[in-house]
Amino acid sequence: MTALELLAPAKNLACGIAAIDHGADAVYIGAPKFGARAAVGNSIDDIRQLCDYAHQFGAKIYVTLNTIVYDHELDEAQKLIDQLAGIGVDAILVQDMGLLQFMNGKPFEIHASTQTDNRSADKVRWLKQVGFSRAVLARELSAEEIAEIHREVPDIELEVFVHGALCVSYSGICYASQHCFQRSANRGECAQFCRMRFSLVDADGEEIEHERYLLSLKDMNQSDNLDKLIEAGAVSFKIEGRLKDVTYVKNVTAAYSERLNAYIRKHADQYCRASKGRCEYTFTPNLNRTFNRGYTTYFMNGRQPNIASFDTPKAVGEFVGKVKEIRHDSFNVAGTASFANGDGLCFLNQDRQFEGFRANRVVGNRIYPFKMPAGLRPGMSLYRNNDQEFERILSKPSATRKIPVSIALRAVADGFELSAEGVTVHFAAEHQIAQKSPRENLVRQLSKLGDTIYECQEVNVPDDFNYFIPNSQLTDMRRQLVEALVQPQRQVKQAKVGANPGVDKLSYQNNISNRQSAAFYGTDKLSAYELKGGDGPIMQCRHCIRYSLGYCVKRGGKRPTWHEPLSLVLGDGRRFRLEFDCQHCQMNVYASTR
Repeated sequence: MTALELLAPAKNLACGIAAIDHGADAVYIGAPKFGARAAVGNSIDDIRQLCDYAHQFGAKIYVTLNTIVYDHELDEAQKLIDQLAGIGVDAILVQDMGLLQFMNGKPFEIHASTQTDNRSADKVRWLKQVGFSRAVLARELSAEEIAEIHREVPDIELEVFVHGALCVSYSGICYASQHCFQRSANRGECAQFCRMRFSLVDADGEEIEHERYLLSLKDMNQSDNLDKLIEAGAVSFKIEGRLKDVTYVKNVTAAYSERLNAYIRKHADQYCRASKGRCEYTFTPNLNRTFNRGYTTYFMNGRQPNIASFDTPKAVGEFVGKVKEIRHDSFNVAGTASFANGDGLCFLNQDRQFEGFRANRVVGNRIYPFKMPAGLRPGMSLYRNNDQEFERILSKPSATRKIPVSIALRAVADGFELSAEGVTVHFAAEHQIAQKSPRENLVRQLSKLGDTIYECQEVNVPDDFNYFIPNSQLTDMRRQLVEALVQPQRQVKQAKVGANPGVDKLSYQNNISNRQSAAFYGTDKLSAYELKGGDGPIMQCRHCIRYSLGYCVKRGGKRPTWHEPLSLVLGDGRRFRLEFDCQHCQMNVYASTR
């Protein structure tokens, strides 16, 4: 049986517990420092509590230490790794190879963060050789490319992103934020350069596009492609969102958990979930009703049009109908959606800008904004990017997760044994023959698992069992069985760091920022862009603006009339030259000039 893992994000302890309750098999969370989302670090004690909670269900906790580290921080990083080893984390995600020697022999696995730019079989094979048990693959890969990596390197786990925000550059080799704002994405401080507005200008200064979000991608949604990913060899399915709130985590985790369960039901002889427990929800999971910039399957099925969101970098949300009749203080909507006071709504105006507003009051399908939006016109599509009713439901307890157990009672020579899930508890007692059949009472008493994480599916009592056991003793037996069950049955794997087989060519893109990383690569040079800059591109993108605008001749587009090179131009005049590497079907963005 292949175990499939749904991996959910947590910005804090509450989000982590919610993720487990709503069906996650594992959760990834930031440590106090050195995580790729610097704004959401967590205390060691909070991570310990999350480990204890998750391990009851056989779920795992992965901690992100996936930034590059400077020399003066190495001692602090080593201390943090030692602390994490002592609280039972299951894996640590790493970008900086200088940290590996601190992890050798520790009771957790080492996972290669997507920040290590994992897009080829050769890279994944190298990661396996140096000690990683799992590689988090680049978001840009297709199902076919993932399958090829799995065929070439079958003895390493493959983790893939399935949902959430997309970085336009291959992760780990984006230096735009550092170049423009001295905020390193590889240090967890990305300033979201790709969500900014640019004009597109050719070599003659002719403007092709005026102030649009040309690098801003829609959000990924692979909920309909889980089967392809599973069959390609992926075993862990990762939801992006360590900056997202708890309602996002609940809804998206529940939605993907249901999809994963549906697949497993069809292939029950081949696959199972990686953790235990059955979830019940007070709501119907719906990916359209939570934060999104519009959805794309990205490159899952090869290059596709409309992966970008040129008109806005913000949440668009769910399509809820078309504007029908407009009055001076209100309008109505043609469609079947229901609305609530306070809903956040938006539309694309005639200047191709998204305008947003709140529904101050709702009467049926008539909406009264606090102030009527100036650009609203009949026939326009309306979207809801803040669903008050859905948020209200999710703000309350919205799921329970229980582990189904079958309890077995039997008599032994000196008393009784009670068993479940491979755990047996023995009770010394005299055998008293019952005056009437005890079966009904035994089943009733032993089934009462109350507010524990277990639910009793059945109580098995032998046909010839005819002994009286007082209810007080049955209660004690049940309690002791539950206590034995909740002891985490965790399989501990030790980190094993291997020798570095060597890297042919080193550059700033190896992100070497400390002496231990340099020694690992067999050099004495610290080449990280954050320390010395670099002559190459500051972004490498599979997203291609030329293709998205319909001008990729290689793929049947129109022949462009402009003169290259093209440049992206910010409002302050900074220009970023574009290079279209058609051989590798890649767009490179170079550092700015005036």
